[in-house]
Amino acid sequence: MAECHPVAYRFVMEAREKGAKVIHVDPRFTRTSATANLYAPIRSGADVVFLGGIINYVLQNDLYFKEYVLNYTNASFLVNEQYRSADIGDGLFSGYDPSAKKYDNATWQYDRGATQTASQAGTPPVVPLRDMTLQDPLCVLQILKQHFSRYTPEMVAEVCGTPPETFLEVARAMAENSGPDKTSAFCYAVGWTQHSTGVQMIRTAAILQLLLGNIGRPGGGMLALRGHATIQGSTDIPTLYNMLPGYINMPTEQAEPNTLQKYLDSNYAPTGWWYNLPKYMVSFLKAWYGPHATPENDFGFHYLPKVGGDYSYNQMFMNMQDGLIKGMFVMGENCAVGGPNARLETSALQKLDWCVVRDLYPVETSDFWKSEVDPKTVRTEVFLMPAAAAAEKEGSYTNTQRMVQWHDKAVDPPGDATSETRFIYELGQQLRALYKDSPLERDRPIQQVQWDLPLHPDGEPDLGPVVREISGYTVADQKPVASFTDLQADGSTACGAWIYSGMMGADGQNRAASRQADPPGTQIGDPRFTSHAGWGFAWPANRRLLYNRASADPTGKPWAENKRLVWWDAQAGKWVGHDVPDFPPTKAPDTAANPQAFGMDYHSGADPFMLLPDGRGQLFAPTGLLDGPLPVHYEAIESPVANPLHPQQSNPLAKAVDRPDNPLNQPLDPTYPYVVTTYRLTEHHTSGAMSRWLPWLSELQPELFAEIDPELASAKGLENGDWATLVTSRGELEMRVLVTDRMRSLQVAGRPIHQIGLPYHWGVKGLITGDTVNYMTALTAEPNAKIHEAKTFTAGLHKGRRAERPLSEPESSIGVIVGRGGEAQALAKLVKDEVKLDKENP
Repeated sequence: MAECHPVAYRFVMEAREKGAKVIHVDPRFTRTSATANLYAPIRSGADVVFLGGIINYVLQNDLYFKEYVLNYTNASFLVNEQYRSADIGDGLFSGYDPSAKKYDNATWQYDRGATQTASQAGTPPVVPLRDMTLQDPLCVLQILKQHFSRYTPEMVAEVCGTPPETFLEVARAMAENSGPDKTSAFCYAVGWTQHSTGVQMIRTAAILQLLLGNIGRPGGGMLALRGHATIQGSTDIPTLYNMLPGYINMPTEQAEPNTLQKYLDSNYAPTGWWYNLPKYMVSFLKAWYGPHATPENDFGFHYLPKVGGDYSYNQMFMNMQDGLIKGMFVMGENCAVGGPNARLETSALQKLDWCVVRDLYPVETSDFWKSEVDPKTVRTEVFLMPAAAAAEKEGSYTNTQRMVQWHDKAVDPPGDATSETRFIYELGQQLRALYKDSPLERDRPIQQVQWDLPLHPDGEPDLGPVVREISGYTVADQKPVASFTDLQADGSTACGAWIYSGMMGADGQNRAASRQADPPGTQIGDPRFTSHAGWGFAWPANRRLLYNRASADPTGKPWAENKRLVWWDAQAGKWVGHDVPDFPPTKAPDTAANPQAFGMDYHSGADPFMLLPDGRGQLFAPTGLLDGPLPVHYEAIESPVANPLHPQQSNPLAKAVDRPDNPLNQPLDPTYPYVVTTYRLTEHHTSGAMSRWLPWLSELQPELFAEIDPELASAKGLENGDWATLVTSRGELEMRVLVTDRMRSLQVAGRPIHQIGLPYHWGVKGLITGDTVNYMTALTAEPNAKIHEAKTFTAGLHKGRRAERPLSEPESSIGVIVGRGGEAQALAKLVKDEVKLDKENP
């Protein structure tokens, strides 16, 4: 966090000065480690075991926040008796289909009794059976306890390499800092996401936070740190292929007629807040198609594109490589350096008919046709369009805590450079002109989309109407709506993203541009404290903490005076406090749940998790995750270690396409014995597209390097600053070595595992150049979010530059070692003896 999110880390340092304890868990000792109270080393990719070990410690020692867990989570819910856990047997949950490589989650569902096992169409689901004593072996808490029972400090040491005493210190600190008057927060970023088990790593932390009572309470929660400006915004108003604005699912192709009603029937929830999906979907369609979205034409639902397959990032490039995609726009992204298996991506770009790149400088993605390739062999016509930088255009950033902040234009962009808004707007206008007179039904979406904006004198579109559309308005009088609670399903309101409703105030002012802060020194509990409610706009409803009903106990009183956030005011008959309550404002704490009701009436006044069907935090997830209702440790797709917990080596649902242009290192292959993890440096920015053109930053970090531990350096005959070559089945990479104790070997399964750290900012363009690290990573996909596994892969390491390498080294095809423990090591020794490796290349 200190390295990659230094501005946010300022607040961590301020908290530490006031007595907060900072714990850092990471494969490398970094600037964060140096400023933390406690550092715990970990093998990259083993986080589920580390976090699961803390869960086991909390449960075995009865240290969870009992009143919170019993009332606010599904701990008491009974699960289908046919459910079988993956961590007790072969590493697979019940319902796994090996031929289809997917799960049927029927056995993961709650036990709802003999009368009804699931929701019937048009009716709310029967309330699950519960055991309020939390002793029934089929209740969620007991299932959780059994599932994580093997995650002992000794198992954490064996799998993660973390010393048991260090792990126990972390576990004790987390447990001690929980309860009515204490909370802890987890901060994470792509160190958790870029794994084949990334979603489940985050799930493990969320389970722990629920057990400790750290969700929905000030000072707690899960903070997903964003890598650079408005990454949060790019998922809210999505650049994701399977989402519409506001996390509404994109419609999918179906054999039967695809109607709005059938879409809503399959996507809305009969209970909880998502019961309101029809209001948000119809308002969204009205925002896009205006008067052309009417009840008679299904509000233009048929105009929306329908997802017919996997259009995710990785698959897109494989489709491009295979000739299925003919053209591409790339805006502010340098995939030829920043993307996984960047060599394949660069090759795929060469298969296009055309490619439009908008950037501040010529980057590797714009110049792939003349970098490391004969231009005569490239068929792609490339258009490099000059883009305006952030200070040269107005717009919004949505930062990591969901706060939308407006930035004004400071200076004009140089030459022909324009904003993305102007480029896309003018492109849309030209497309509309081309299709203006088309009689074809398929061209109606282009003809009827709302695409008219006033322009500033410099030709840039005025973004005020865009903010108004996203925020929402009433169709009849065009007045801004106050909140998403004003949206309707009858076409009387329009809203481009329901979660941003209210960003445009009733007075027509852009609340994201507000700059009213609390008085200096104001803290929670101070009557002046407003949670910075006048600074920017935090979606939804300018609410700063999601699920903040959980900050009060079941009766509506704060858990502790020092943790006051929202509470029930009986005299006023509403929820009040230092934040906008994330709960129906007049729903009293003692309101009983109505098991025959829909929407929020199905929940009681003490069910804080409104977006979930039962209003409870999910320690156990019966739906929503493809690879299991609970997290399980699986080894990375490329790993030098056999899974110590069960026979299933890696995530059975992860996508690992082993093809000639995306070869994978097989597990335990002795040719690739080292674990590699990639990361960023403070001095550079992601792919280096901007920072490598700046002499000040380039001078600070001029060369690609690898961090290696002294033991590995000694074994390889490497000294600090020497050249070395990293080898995978996908190619070779040369770099300097930084020999440092910050990188350390870890004892895993009884043998040392060496980890190599690689910053990935270099390429062939800019004032400083270097090999592209992401040539080494593979196109793989985690099953839920489909993100690649750049944080853990395997490689070999050799002294010297590429041209200096001996030609007698063994290839990866010498054999695949599949075994466990000593068996695998014995097999590896046999292979080493067979190919007669010399001391220079062990």
